[in-house]
Amino acid sequence: MNDKELKDTRLKEFADLQRIKKASDRDSEIEYQEKILKAQLQALGIPTEELEIK
Repeated sequence: MNDKELKDTRLKEFADLQRIKKASDRDSEIEYQEKILKAQLQALGIPTEELEIK
């Protein structure tokens, strides 16, 4: 997997987690997975602050 494919995959996973996070049944595992994914995105130089659903 090249850098672009990896970034695309991580962005998709982050978007999926954001949708799940806004669902009525949140739990601690989703929060934990989001933290992991944010760290991965930031390590790739992708800022996550602007991706947050408000």
